[in-house]
Amino acid sequence: MYLAIREMRFAKGRYALIATIMVLVSFLVLFVTGLAQGLAYDNAASIKNMAATHFVLEQDSNHRFTRSQVNQDQLEQTRSVVGQENAEPLGVKMTTVSPAGDTKKLDVTLFMVNPEGWLAPTATEGSPITDLKNGQVVVDHKLSEDGVKIGTVLVDKASGREWTVAGFVENESFSHSPVVFLNEQEWGAIQEGSRTSQGKIDSNAPVYSAIAVKDAGGKVDSLSTALPNTEVITKSDAVSAIPGYKEEQGSLLMMIAFLFVISAFVLAVFFYVITIQKTSQFGILKAIGTRNSYLAGSVSLQVLLLSVGSLVISVLLVQLFESILPASMPFQLGLSTLTLTCVLFVIMSMAGSLFSVWKVTKIDALDAIGRTAA
Repeated sequence: MYLAIREMRFAKGRYALIATIMVLVSFLVLFVTGLAQGLAYDNAASIKNMAATHFVLEQDSNHRFTRSQVNQDQLEQTRSVVGQENAEPLGVKMTTVSPAGDTKKLDVTLFMVNPEGWLAPTATEGSPITDLKNGQVVVDHKLSEDGVKIGTVLVDKASGREWTVAGFVENESFSHSPVVFLNEQEWGAIQEGSRTSQGKIDSNAPVYSAIAVKDAGGKVDSLSTALPNTEVITKSDAVSAIPGYKEEQGSLLMMIAFLFVISAFVLAVFFYVITIQKTSQFGILKAIGTRNSYLAGSVSLQVLLLSVGSLVISVLLVQLFESILPASMPFQLGLSTLTLTCVLFVIMSMAGSLFSVWKVTKIDALDAIGRTAA
């Protein structure tokens, strides 16, 4: 430890350059990780926030809510298996709305929920949706950035229905679009004339996109048996099936993985070059009896100190940037993700130093001294 710190104090410029590069790389790793987590949450916040653990969808819907149709009979059958209070109907429809009297078009996702059920969101401003008042909806707060306020009338371009904004909710989005929550009466109104009749299904009966289930426990197999022509999926399956979710996250995760590899490679190159430059010094130290383990530990300690120091600076920079980022940019870096990313960065940095450690152990004292004398 004494040798490692003394050398870093002696060659301040050299190690400051390495530390600067490591700060930049680690900051980029943390920033892209936070961006990936933020985009993932923004893409599926409404589904992730639900208390549901499973969803019942129509068979061959590819796990997508917008391709699925289930009916009232299937809802009752689901409740008979998991319990009346553990199953709720869910409607999902992507559409475009405009504030009344305005030409502005806003892409939103309609969510039909039972206002008295556990899928109903908590209004952070205004009033929640109710069964008693048709024509009222609760919307995600992002729409306020487009001038939507409580009392604003939204016109659905597909059905022509008009809804009055009664309240706002936070962090409710689906496929990067804000969610508009409405009750079953409004859901039935926009479906009128567009329902699909399947077999003996009454075309006048409610048609939902999915049935949300919680506390299913070991009843998933029983659900699949009791509900033919359906598929029971987990919440993670539903999130992964959101259009563009896997592709978006796959690209960002590949970038993060490459950044980890690049950081390890850059650090390995820097320390390998430094090790070659110090071959004669290492040879002299070996000649006077210094053990390989001590020299290898010295190199490893230098890498560890630089990694930890650069991460501390990077975390502070990320928090600073997070505080000044616009609200429209999704960024989320929780404590668990931050800790995991930092640990992985340190591990990759230490892995990059192994080549230099190996080089130190292979230095021959007599050969190194001979070159010095020459």
